[in-house]
Amino acid sequence: MPILSSADALRPIESKADLIAHLAAGAHNASPRGVGAEMEKLMIDVETGAAADFDRIEQLLLQLETTGNWRGMRENGRLIGLTGEHSSITLEPGGQIELSGALCPDIHCSNIDYVDYIAQITPVAKRLGLAFLGLGVQPFSDLSQVAWLPKNRYSIMSRYMLKTGQRGQQMMKLTAGLQVNFDFRDEADCIAMLRLSMQLSPLLYALFANSPLLGGQPSGFLSTRGEIWNQTDPDRTGLIPSLFVDGAGFSTYVDYALQVPIYFLIRNGAYIDLTGSRFTFAQFMHEGFQGEVARLGDWDLHLSTLFPEVRLRPQVEVRTADSLPASMSLSVAALLKGIFYDDIARKETEKVLHGQDLQTVYPLSWRLGLKAPFKNRTLLDPAREILKIARDSLQRQWRIRHSCDETIYLDGLDEIAATGVTLAERLLSRWHGSHQEKLKILLAHSEID
Repeated sequence: MPILSSADALRPIESKADLIAHLAAGAHNASPRGVGAEMEKLMIDVETGAAADFDRIEQLLLQLETTGNWRGMRENGRLIGLTGEHSSITLEPGGQIELSGALCPDIHCSNIDYVDYIAQITPVAKRLGLAFLGLGVQPFSDLSQVAWLPKNRYSIMSRYMLKTGQRGQQMMKLTAGLQVNFDFRDEADCIAMLRLSMQLSPLLYALFANSPLLGGQPSGFLSTRGEIWNQTDPDRTGLIPSLFVDGAGFSTYVDYALQVPIYFLIRNGAYIDLTGSRFTFAQFMHEGFQGEVARLGDWDLHLSTLFPEVRLRPQVEVRTADSLPASMSLSVAALLKGIFYDDIARKETEKVLHGQDLQTVYPLSWRLGLKAPFKNRTLLDPAREILKIARDSLQRQWRIRHSCDETIYLDGLDEIAATGVTLAERLLSRWHGSHQEKLKILLAHSEID
């Protein structure tokens, strides 16, 4: 992801054209096109299944820092993240841990970073009595049992969440997902990818549904995380309908972002809370705020606080999938790379999805998974078709570039597509017995010894 220089970040925004130019700077014409994975995991106490407390999470980071492979990031005197040579480890508001890899030329590169990360972090976690869950929602702990990460931006966001929806704080503290970043060639390519990502969102929720529990009980949803996001903040989550309008472009995305209220500014390393009123970025550009004028760095920060199913930062970032077990954590990247980075696959996928009632199937996908209605069938049918399209595409890409075949990262989806049984339903079918028996099932589900 391009990083603004210090000088550019401080440059005052003169017009909407500056905002458009910032997005256009993400265009990338070189080959191979990059893929970047961001993988969140829930951290729990291995004996109780409760969400891990921050003191032990910080101990985990401190021990990793002492290896010399990571450099600490601190706020208010507390260690809240690590940066490495190619990756970073950050914490979400409820202590969820996230590995963010660099934009890689292929998925094998992402996998090398991920395997190395797991090898470093797992033994340290075991010594501290911690375990990681590839699951979309904390299975046992409720909102009151999960402490806030001591990070200033989360303090501001948590208060604002109480004003915008019923479950914003649950989203912040209880959920974990997978995000995948992609390059685009130009404006037309970017908008096509954004549209296709939104059209794919019901299928992605269904195929990767992996959060059927809340408070230790079945929630009634296969992706409870999807339902929680749906009730978080209508200003900045969900789909962006304006991008489907003919002639949509970077300007359309800018118009959407301009109308979203600002959370905060950063000046001299300190956060300035703007959530007291619904003060949009458009208002900030035109009116300023307490003597402060809008800078390009403010725009870049604002873009990071928008949470639709797919967003520009300025790479295309697809945000739909639940966190997954270790062996499947790169399957989302493989599926989407197969679709996005091959013109034949993209057209075939658009043809499969053409005519779906997106507004109807979208909310049903996180409740019903692959049984959600799709035209006169269910989502299982396009899932099978699109999985084959992606596999064929990755094989074509492999032959063209003479690189290693990436279809192996789709293998974990074959059983789901064959049976129509999602990870969530697989987990629910085994969800019985004592608390300790259920905890053992969860750890096995996430492939933890």
